Amino acid sequence: MSRRLAATALVALLALTACGTPDDIDAVAVDAPDGTTQKINTSPDQKRIRAAKVDAIAVQVPEAIRADGRLAVGVSGEGSPPLAFRADDDRTLIGVEPDIAQLVADVLGLELDLRPTSWENLFLVIRSGQDEVGFSNITVTEERKDIYDFASYRVDSLGWEVKKDGAIEKIDKPADIAGLTVSVGSGTNQEQVLLRWDAQNKAAGLPAAKIVYYQRPTEYQLALRSGQIDAYFGPNPSVVYHAAVSGETKVVGVVPGGGQVPAQIAAMTKKGNGFATALSEALNTVIRDGRYAEVLRRWNLSSEAIPTSEVNPPGLPRT
Repeated sequence: MSRRLAATALVALLALTACGTPDDIDAVAVDAPDGTTQKINTSPDQKRIRAAKVDAIAVQVPEAIRADGRLAVGVSGEGSPPLAFRADDDRTLIGVEPDIAQLVADVLGLELDLRPTSWENLFLVIRSGQDEVGFSNITVTEERKDIYDFASYRVDSLGWEVKKDGAIEKIDKPADIAGLTVSVGSGTNQEQVLLRWDAQNKAAGLPAAKIVYYQRPTEYQLALRSGQIDAYFGPNPSVVYHAAVSGETKVVGVVPGGGQVPAQIAAMTKKGNGFATALSEALNTVIRDGRYAEVLRRWNLSSEAIPTSEVNPPGLPRT
C-alpha cells in the first residue's frame, strides 16, 4: 500500500484537525466526518512548525553537545507512523517525534540531525554519547533513570490491535488475554505490562498467554492478518494508524503506559551529562507558546499532551 493511500486512510478515520499544510507541496486531502477538508503532508518537504532560539536556554547546553552546532537525535528507523516513518521518497524521516525534536533543536539554536536506528540500538547510542538525545516514544521508568536522564513531553498510552473480523471485541484487563497468543516488542515498556498481566493471570489460575516476538512491524502485521497471533500490544498512535491503513485490523483497548499506572514519554539523554534541564526548558518554551500543541494537533495526538515538561519525572516502578 502506498504512503499516500496510507495517509488518506489515516486521516479519513481519525479526522485530523487542520494541519496548515501549504497548498504548494504534496498533501492528501480528504473529507472528514465533520464536513471539513483536512490535509496531511507526507512529502519530504514537511514545512515543519519551527521555533525561535532562546539564548538563555541555549547557553545551558553542555559545550560538548553544542560545539558542532548540531543536535544528534536518535529516532527509531523501523517505521512507526505517526511517531516516526518515511516520507513519500522512502528516505526522509517524518512524524511527531521528528517534529518535536525540531522544535527543541530550534530553541537550543542547533541544527537538527536525525539519526535513524533500531529500538535495541537506540539505548546503546545514547548511553555511549554517539547520539545526544533520543526522541523515540521512550517511556520513563525507574530502571532507565539509573542510566539515563529524561525530559518529559507526552502521555504514554498503549493499544491492543486484533484482526478486524475476529472474535475479540475488548481487551482492557489481564483476564482478557488469558490463553491468547499475543505479540509485543522486546525490551519495551509494553512488554513489561504484558508480562505483569500474564503473571497475574497465572497466579489467579487462568490460562497463560503465549507471547511471540517479532523484529519488525511488518512481521507482526502479517502474523495478525494470517491468524498466527490473536493480538498485538503496542504504542496506541501506531496501532491506530495501522488499523486505519490496513483496513484489516481494529483497536479493541487503550490502557495507560503502565497498564493501570500512568506513564510519560520523554526525551532521553546520557545520565549526568547536564543536558536534561535544557531539554526540559526548551520543551516548556514551546508548550507555553503553543507550537507544541500545533505539532500534536497535526498528528492527532492532542490527547497525549502534558501541561509541563519535567526533568526525571516519576517513572514506572521497578519490576
